[in-house]
Amino acid sequence: MKKGTLLNSEISYVISKMGHTNTLTIGDCGLPVPEGVQRIDLAVIKGLPEFMPVLKAVLDELSVEKIILAEEIRDKSPDILKNILEIINLTEAEENKKIDVEYIPHEEFKEKTRSSKAVIRTGEYKPFANIILVSGVTF
Repeated sequence: MKKGTLLNSEISYVISKMGHTNTLTIGDCGLPVPEGVQRIDLAVIKGLPEFMPVLKAVLDELSVEKIILAEEIRDKSPDILKNILEIINLTEAEENKKIDVEYIPHEEFKEKTRSSKAVIRTGEYKPFANIILVSGVTF
């Protein structure tokens, strides 16, 4: 049995194949998944699982150098944004690496998901609870 904290085999597999600057998206239950992009659907019901625990689990396994968020998260879901930035700051401190944050319009965000290795769909039911993780390196 896998010793790490992340037990989902599909997410583990995608992370194991990530290279520097590859992207992985985690989204709320409303984020569209583009044709041709792997969909890892964790959604069970509205709100389950929530976005933040899934993000934390992925960040425990994936080296991240940058995150991309929709600009609209600032006004529509400031609580989610605050939690994301807190987690990113904790990750930075643990890894002694700076994780850049980029904000783009939501329509552009959806376009960028087309190049993600996968989109992880959560049951989160808050607007703009979406993130693109840009893979870093561990050295």
